[in-house]
Amino acid sequence: MTTAAKRPTVNVYGMDGKPTPNTVALPDVFTAPIRTDVVVSVHALIGLNGRQPYAVSEKAGHQTSAESWGTGRAVARIPRVRGGGTHRSGQAAYGNMCRGGRMFAPTHTWRKWHHRVPVKQRQYALASAIAATAIPALVEARGHAIGKMPEVPMVVSNEIEGLTKTKEAVALLKKVQAYEDVEKSIASKRMRGTKGKMRNRRWRMKRGPLVIYKNDNGITRAFRNIPSVSLMSTDHLNLLKLAPGGHVGRLVVWSQDAFEDMSKFFGDYQSGQTKLPLSIMQTSDIRAIIKNISLKGGIRQPKFGHKAKVAKQNPLKHKKVMLKLNPAFQKLTKRRMSRKNNSKATLKEGTPAHAEYEAFKKRKAAAKAAAAKA
Repeated sequence: MTTAAKRPTVNVYGMDGKPTPNTVALPDVFTAPIRTDVVVSVHALIGLNGRQPYAVSEKAGHQTSAESWGTGRAVARIPRVRGGGTHRSGQAAYGNMCRGGRMFAPTHTWRKWHHRVPVKQRQYALASAIAATAIPALVEARGHAIGKMPEVPMVVSNEIEGLTKTKEAVALLKKVQAYEDVEKSIASKRMRGTKGKMRNRRWRMKRGPLVIYKNDNGITRAFRNIPSVSLMSTDHLNLLKLAPGGHVGRLVVWSQDAFEDMSKFFGDYQSGQTKLPLSIMQTSDIRAIIKNISLKGGIRQPKFGHKAKVAKQNPLKHKKVMLKLNPAFQKLTKRRMSRKNNSKATLKEGTPAHAEYEAFKKRKAAAKAAAAKA
C-alpha cells in the first residue's frame, strides 16, 4: 500500500503553459491509499462487462439428413448421410469428431457475461487510480515521458474546455510539455502479432495522456483526433482509462473545474461524509494505543487467586490419576519383573537384581505357607 505526499495547493497553468496566480487545494482523494491488488481485480471484472455475447448457430452440424446404419455392417454406429452417388453419402455426421459435424459443447448466448462489482470496491479502485496519477515516480514507472513537465498533477485553467480545434489542443500539449509523451506513443505504433489483425485490431499503440474535463464546450472535438490521447468527463469516471491494463499511474491533464470537482465527488476525511477508504486503525503505534486505553480505564483489572484450568487425563492411561480415584489400584496390580532379570543364570550375588529375586522368593514362600495353613 502506498500513499501520496500531502501538499496544500497545486498551481494552475494557463493556455500559454505558464503558471497563473491561481492555485487550487489538493483534494483528499490524492492522499488515498494506493491498493494495486484492488485496482487489478476491479479492472478485470469491469473489463469483462464490455463483452458482446457470441455463439455458434444452434443448427450448425445438424443441417443434414443422417441416420445410423446400426450393427452388422462392421462400421461405427455414428449417424451417416443418406443417399448415394457422391462422396458425401455414407459419411459420418452430427458428431464433434466428424467432418462437418457440430462442435463439442456448443457456445450459447445465455452464458454469464457480466459480473457485478461491489460499489465500495469500485470507489476504492477509482480513488487509488486517481491518487497514483499525482505521484511522478508511478507515472514514470508506467512509461510516460514527464521529464520536462513542470508539475504533476498538471492542472490547466478552464479555457481548455473551450478548445474546438485540434491544432489548438496540440499547441496546448506542447506548451505544458505533455506532447513528448504523445510522440512517444505514436512512435510505438506497431502491427499486432496475432489473429487480431483479421478482426479490426490490426495496430497496437501505447496510451498517452488522459484529459479530464467537467464541461464539454468543444474539448472533445479538439482532442479526439490526437493519437493515444483519451478524454474523460468527471460525470463518467472510468477505471479502464485511469489505469489501462490494471496499471496505475497514467499521465493526466486536468481542467481546473474537474480537479476541484474531485473534492465534491469523493468528499474529505475531515467531514466524515466521504467515499474514500478509511483505515480501521487510526494509528499503528501499539504503545500509544495501550497507554491511551489505560488512561481511559478501558483495560480490565487483573484477577488474583484464579486457578488455571488443568487438562483432563484418562485414568486408564495415567496411573497417578487412577490412584487419586482408586487408592486400592496399586494393591490390585502386581509388580512384574523385567524379562532380562527373570533368568536365574544372569543373577549374580550382590546385585540389585539378585536381591529383588530373593525377596520375591520369600514372598512367594510366605504366601504358600499361609495358604497351606488355611
